Amino acid sequence: MKKWTDPITVTVPDDLREAVGGHVIVAERLVRQGIRDVATARRFLSADAYVPALSDALPDLDKAISRLQRAIRNGEQILVWGDFDVDGQTSTALLVSALRDLGAKVSYHVPNRFSEGHGIYVPTLKKLLDGGIELVVTCDTGISAHEAIDYAKSVGVDVVITDHHSLPETLPDAYATVNPMRLEEGHALRELPGVGTAYKVMQALYGNQSSDHLLDLVAMGIVADVMVQIDDTRYLLQKGLDVLRNSPRAGLKALMARADITPQDLTETDIGFGLAPRLNALGRLADANPAVELLTTNDSMVITELVNELEGLNQKRKYLTKQVYAGVQQQIEIDESLLKYATLVVAGEGWYTGVVGIVASRLVEDYDRPVLVLSESKGKIKGSARSVAGVNIVDAIRSQADLLDGFGGHNMAAGLSMPAENLFEFRRGLSTVAREMRGKADIEPTLSIDAYVDFETIDLAFADDIGRLAPFGNGNPPLTLATKNVEVVKRRTMGSRGDHLDLRLADENGNEQRVVWWFGDVDAVPSGKFDIAYTVRPNVFRGERSAMVEWLDVRPAEGASITLNTKPQYAVVDYRHHTNADALLAQVHKQYDDVLIWADGIKLEDAVDRYHLQEAETLVVWTIPCDVTVWKASLRTVQPSRLILFGQKPKIQTPKSLIETLIGMAKYALREKQGLIHMPEMASLTGHSEVTIREALRWINSHTTLTIKHEDDDLYSIYTDANIPKTHDIKRLSLLMKETAAYWEHWLKQDFGA
Repeated sequence: MKKWTDPITVTVPDDLREAVGGHVIVAERLVRQGIRDVATARRFLSADAYVPALSDALPDLDKAISRLQRAIRNGEQILVWGDFDVDGQTSTALLVSALRDLGAKVSYHVPNRFSEGHGIYVPTLKKLLDGGIELVVTCDTGISAHEAIDYAKSVGVDVVITDHHSLPETLPDAYATVNPMRLEEGHALRELPGVGTAYKVMQALYGNQSSDHLLDLVAMGIVADVMVQIDDTRYLLQKGLDVLRNSPRAGLKALMARADITPQDLTETDIGFGLAPRLNALGRLADANPAVELLTTNDSMVITELVNELEGLNQKRKYLTKQVYAGVQQQIEIDESLLKYATLVVAGEGWYTGVVGIVASRLVEDYDRPVLVLSESKGKIKGSARSVAGVNIVDAIRSQADLLDGFGGHNMAAGLSMPAENLFEFRRGLSTVAREMRGKADIEPTLSIDAYVDFETIDLAFADDIGRLAPFGNGNPPLTLATKNVEVVKRRTMGSRGDHLDLRLADENGNEQRVVWWFGDVDAVPSGKFDIAYTVRPNVFRGERSAMVEWLDVRPAEGASITLNTKPQYAVVDYRHHTNADALLAQVHKQYDDVLIWADGIKLEDAVDRYHLQEAETLVVWTIPCDVTVWKASLRTVQPSRLILFGQKPKIQTPKSLIETLIGMAKYALREKQGLIHMPEMASLTGHSEVTIREALRWINSHTTLTIKHEDDDLYSIYTDANIPKTHDIKRLSLLMKETAAYWEHWLKQDFGA
């Protein structure tokens, strides 16, 4: 539960009330947003009433256009260099499709997160320039790429930068640098994302031709990069949503179909929770270049193949995200002092860097403060930051630059790296700066209520009325409404797997309202009288439109206390102590549909490991999880309504057997896999935690001629070395495996039905 703040009383001018019409809540929200006159209100509510800023306000735009025109006219080979998040993917796709449309010869490259990292990786750039590239155009990157741009210039290749990230102390020596951050504070173009900046360049290049067909990509990038929805950024999002609803490009249309999104009914929420995560999965877990192909091709066979690939990676992303999130919550439970800082800074060994940004965003919602989620490896820490209104996270991080190896980003999101030994000092210094920026002595999660209403107020017309304020997002959050003194009348699970709650609540006047609590089985449903906070939006289900009320938070009603139902929301079938497990498993296959069998460390037909779990009605837990973090993350991933427990112990139970198994896997990888092996493979095949595997690898590196070197995230390279390093003690490995064994015994005795 959060601390609620009541709505600030405002006076709505009569002419504004009359012009806006509908429920007074709409006009009151506009006034609280600083919109008090009719003309400004109309520009906010309708893109048709807004006059966008001229593209030529962007510094260096004229130079960029003249250079691109010359390249097209002379048939020069243009390279578009992008970035691997959704803003970078859509920026790249926009430039490539627009330049090809205008007759340019163009190729593209999106760097690999793991082997090249953010920015322009010079070794790759050199290879590409050797292939005859005559002009490089960056998008969503490049503003700090001094070395790369100097190299390009030294070999006679011009670079045009289009980027939106914070400016370095000195700009690179590019032919042109188009970045809205070069504009003065408050300029209508200043909050453009990378794809918005690229669009403005292409819009100018198109001249009198329409460039509206590119706006579907712009809308995707604005939502995915959580840009502040003001001025031209909001206008472009409104226009882009219209393109997505009426004429989306083939790849996005296929992605909508896979995500069960009807184009005509698409909202910014569908982008943020349905489309963007699927595209992001490529950049976070694999290579993002296929995303550009998906967004630029019309080949149906290629599109189908790519959409299927995205779906599989998205399942893995979900699991890894939940695993890291569970790890953070475990740290907070152990050390509550982490929440005494104005910024929540957490670090874990081996946390997957491709998902730490997603976890940080979720934690910002949980704790209402800037959050940094960092992964530690080989004495180095790197990760992502997400912020809240009032804290420019890049500026806050810059204040601690002497502790860092590098950083970059914009006011709401950033990335950084530093020596692990600097973590405590960094956390303390960053928190001090963030507290000063925010101007609060104490930080606690809060929820701002826009209005208190009775349930009788809520209907489709009311939802449509509020919907006029959309699109919602950063700078324009959805209205938070509340009703006092309600109680639960009925409850049932909903969804194909029963992983959400469909509640019927009644207010003090007896008015009933349906409320949906997404993933409500994770928490408990209160009993007795309470106040509820929620959002309301129009919703379409099977062709029928209705008002959707979505649960946000509760607090005790005045003079009452909340009683929580803490029982799990799944049925448990317990076979942990039965001897004939194989026969029982065969019976489970016959008795239940939609069965997912989870087994780590034991080969079992039709089973999946922890990294390939997905939603299912029935989860069969064949082997005991290696620790509580993996257990909780797996339950959140599968969201089962039925849990069937077997609890076989993995075969590898001693340091000796674990080391021998890993050595065997390493030798096989040397022979058959070019000396490469992945952490999920080692962890799932042995049934142990990643922490335990890393400790075993340290011992192997110190006592054998094998060297298993961590490259990035889950990738390790293997080679032989005749010079054996100094001895590494096996005591820590033994201790870790004893802790795992103790957890196995605890899990076998735990009452999961209580």
